[in-house]
Amino acid sequence: MSTKPKVLVAVQQMADREAPYLRPLEEAGLEVVRNRRGRPLTESELIDSLPGVFATLAWGEAYTARVFEHAKRLRVVARFGVGYDRIDISAATRHGVAIAMAFGANHESVADYTLALMLALAVDLVRHHEQVKRGEWITAFHPGFWGKTVGIVGLGRIGKAVVRRCRGFEMSVLAYDPEPDLAFARAHAVRVAPLETVLREADFVSLHLPLTPETAGFLNRERLSLMKPTAFLINTARGAVVDEDALYDALVKGRLAGAGLDAFAKEPPSGSPLLGLHQVVVGPHAGGSDEAAEVAMASRCVDSILAILRGEEPGPGLVLNPEVFAQHA
Repeated sequence: MSTKPKVLVAVQQMADREAPYLRPLEEAGLEVVRNRRGRPLTESELIDSLPGVFATLAWGEAYTARVFEHAKRLRVVARFGVGYDRIDISAATRHGVAIAMAFGANHESVADYTLALMLALAVDLVRHHEQVKRGEWITAFHPGFWGKTVGIVGLGRIGKAVVRRCRGFEMSVLAYDPEPDLAFARAHAVRVAPLETVLREADFVSLHLPLTPETAGFLNRERLSLMKPTAFLINTARGAVVDEDALYDALVKGRLAGAGLDAFAKEPPSGSPLLGLHQVVVGPHAGGSDEAAEVAMASRCVDSILAILRGEEPGPGLVLNPEVFAQHA
């Protein structure tokens, strides 16, 4: 039996594919163990997988207080992504586990996917595709995209990347953010405005908020009612920032033209009534998963794991709870 410290690669998409970015882990004397179940690990499966594990390359599995209580040798959870709503940060800190993030590695990918959802809705692409595949040849007018007004809710890395793309379509850009980057806004002709203004004026509202206790249900029934009936909602952030029942009601009653959703409160969203609506375009939370982002995120995770293995901090802003380093000094 191997006595090497282990790295659990929980990202099921990496189970069988060639992944040269993982080789530095083995070269450093770590044993790489992969999740071959074809799905995210359950809490019990994760606990059973953690004996002897120094670090995990984490995906959609939940890191609860119970997980950290059982993970005696775990020192790093390196998140393959930028969301951390499924990680109990307080529990991780109590148990001396650093939570390392892949910030800055996949925002361009998410922005590409966001624009793809916008364009699919704007040109009615899915309906046209289905009609032609059925043998129908019906040319109908669609809303269009060029020159429209887009509202960005959350002007962080991803929101800014979406802005740059929308400016290429000569769109008017509104943005709401609690702490907006005003220099960026000036440089890219973005009008920073109150949330209510953004919702009322935008033809496309694109959400780029992290999921926190404050943002859960952020786009509720009242706020959805502010949007124009001709407007589209895009969510490539987290499903729970939207009241999905209220969104469904708005769509079926014609108070909203459509939605592009790459995230749901429950994933996969089996049984969600939103899946039965023709004016909803959906994705499997794939916005940040293009090939370039895969390499960038995995490499950042590997670099963070190796830095902590050497007793070093990975870099400014990459660890959510840097106070754990003092515990192991």
